[in-house]
Amino acid sequence: MARQLLATKSIAELHEQESSGNQLRRALGWVHLTLLGIGGIIGTGIFVLTGTAAANHAGPALPLSFIVAGLGCTFAGLCYAEFSAMIPVSGSAYSYSYATLGEGIAWFIGWNLVLEYLFAVATVSVGWSGYVVSLLEQLHIHLPAQLTNAPFGTPMGKEAFEIVATGAIINVPAILIVAVIATICYIGIKQSAWFNSVIVAIKVTVILLFILIGVSYIDTANWQPFVPPNGGQFGLFGWSGVMAASGVIFFAYIGFDAISTAAQETRNPQRDMPIGILASLIICTILYVIVSTVLTGMVSYKDLDVAAPVALALDRHNAPYWIGIAVKLGAVCGMTSVMLVMTIAQARIFFAMARDGLLPPFFGRVHPRFKTPSTGTAITGFFAALVGGLFPVKILGEMVAIGTLAAFVTVCIGVLVLRRTRPDLPRPFRAPWARFTCIAGAVVCGAMMFSLGPATWARLVIWTAVGVVIYAFYGYRHSCVRKANGGALASPAPSR
Repeated sequence: MARQLLATKSIAELHEQESSGNQLRRALGWVHLTLLGIGGIIGTGIFVLTGTAAANHAGPALPLSFIVAGLGCTFAGLCYAEFSAMIPVSGSAYSYSYATLGEGIAWFIGWNLVLEYLFAVATVSVGWSGYVVSLLEQLHIHLPAQLTNAPFGTPMGKEAFEIVATGAIINVPAILIVAVIATICYIGIKQSAWFNSVIVAIKVTVILLFILIGVSYIDTANWQPFVPPNGGQFGLFGWSGVMAASGVIFFAYIGFDAISTAAQETRNPQRDMPIGILASLIICTILYVIVSTVLTGMVSYKDLDVAAPVALALDRHNAPYWIGIAVKLGAVCGMTSVMLVMTIAQARIFFAMARDGLLPPFFGRVHPRFKTPSTGTAITGFFAALVGGLFPVKILGEMVAIGTLAAFVTVCIGVLVLRRTRPDLPRPFRAPWARFTCIAGAVVCGAMMFSLGPATWARLVIWTAVGVVIYAFYGYRHSCVRKANGGALASPAPSR
């Protein structure tokens, strides 16, 4: 088993798998990928986390925090771009780690990507439900609280492990939106990309509208002092607050890595994947910096610790009634596209792991007509709807980040490993200054990972233990690498 945990798959084998059997439909170009990246990134972060990070950590210096978080994600994005161009297959960080660090790490990353993608769909569905209920209330349409909230929650000030009944029955809007998104993804990648493009156009228009209207309401006094003095503890304003805020708003960048899961559905992945990843990161970082600058100029950062800070800023200045509706509509659209991209990504992670024998074959079934990983999409939709309907954002949101950061760290290390062990491989895109870029990406993402706190790490240990059991009783025995070697591995299969 120790040898199998270290066994890697050759790049040639990954390419051969990609070109034989279960072929997905190639329908995406770099524009589609860029829009998928924007669709996955812009959502809860820009409409919710901006206020929390400004009020509790960075103050008016919030744009600096977005730049720091954006740099960390850019380092990881450059590593993703090199891998996605060199190994253009479904599976994202899972497939990359299989080619560089071995089956054991690949399973760990694949299992933890479920935390990022599937739980992100569930988390965002709960936020989507809240915004929709608020929007309907503004239109004088009331939905009963028992059908729009989670039946389980955590008591105030308690650890997320302690779960209590809330009195609600189930969060119906959360379940319905996940069902609709899963249906769209089931029908086809082209339809999903078209739907995402429309949604992205709407939410980017709303964001630009907020910027154009908000600029006229900026009071420069709200930017003084730009970096509020530290409150006596790390992360409570000051420069440590700027860094702490960058960790909080890191969640606003989750989603760009989902682009790499669509490699097998991209017409020219060697060229288009790096463009899509880097373009979406750059565009979203620019929008985040401008929005946070305008937001902290419109309202004192002390007043922004609310669920809808953008709407609050407009309400404070008596913006026209239709602007508030437009902003909430933009938030709903933003979250919708995030769920779409995450559902696409999770189904393709299941597809890749089933193809390698680490999950049962039905996870890798491709619909004969739609050419999508239909079973994986249905399973993702079912469990995301179930979890989103039963649990609140607090419990779900804390499950997402650590899996994402683990994947980022692994990809950054994997690029360095492959540069050393396989320097001969063709690299259509090369991460610049690899030693600095890869190490900086691993260090920045690792630091954010360790800042998540003991409760999150405890949940990671429990989740990993469940994954170990599944691997030991199924993945280890059915691994395609194991079968290809007659049930035994002669060597860890390294380099050349």
